[in-house]
Amino acid sequence: MKISDIDETKQPLIEHLIELRTRLLWSLAALVAAFLVCFAFSRPLFAILVQPLVAAGQDRVIFTQVFEAFFVQVRVALFGALMLAFPVIATQAWRFVAPGLYRQEKAALLPFLVATPFLFSLGAAFAYFVAIPVALRFLLGFQGELGGVTQEALPSVGQYLSFVMQFLFAFGAAFLLPILLMLLTRAGILTLDQLVKGRRYAIVIAFVIAAIFTPPDVVSQLLLAVPLCILYEVAIVAIRLTERRRARLAPEETVAE
Repeated sequence: MKISDIDETKQPLIEHLIELRTRLLWSLAALVAAFLVCFAFSRPLFAILVQPLVAAGQDRVIFTQVFEAFFVQVRVALFGALMLAFPVIATQAWRFVAPGLYRQEKAALLPFLVATPFLFSLGAAFAYFVAIPVALRFLLGFQGELGGVTQEALPSVGQYLSFVMQFLFAFGAAFLLPILLMLLTRAGILTLDQLVKGRRYAIVIAFVIAAIFTPPDVVSQLLLAVPLCILYEVAIVAIRLTERRRARLAPEETVAE
């Protein structure tokens, strides 16, 4: 490892703190600007989020507190702002951290940073188009006659938004599992053999996570636990391929040095 591989600029602590403050201010400014834009379009955004409920046959939502509808719009705007401002926040974090990394570390971490929003969006899309509709059809299927009375679902806007955001965040985070496991193996915290041997424990942990982060019904939990198990296997395959590639490139790098 050459000393020149790392950024040679050395800064005292106060300059690091000033740099951190600058990056945080840029991130906060991006989040506030994104929030204002999303708040202006909060009703259309919520109309998109409510489509799975409409598709499941529910054409009515209520709010039981006078301020509930307003705070739903605020939460929708904040959710959209986090998604919209993430590239700026990630870029500011990278610019703060990158000068202290070696070239090899930058080359190793940058692909993971780029893949993070893509995989999170993929998980959220899976939740929106697959998991949420299936869960809603199952849960709303309990409506109808029950002992001479009519059982009808009247979800409030706040409860429905919490339900949807719980799914979106849970599945978005779940789809980051391959990145997390690959980073842990790169850091030497885990090995490929440990991941393979710990498969049965990973399955148990996947169902525990699904029980915590989804509604307390079997269908919702299976909708998260099964993808988690599949992603665990995907991570093992990806790590195995990466290690083989690094093993092939190692002799070439030694000769080049």
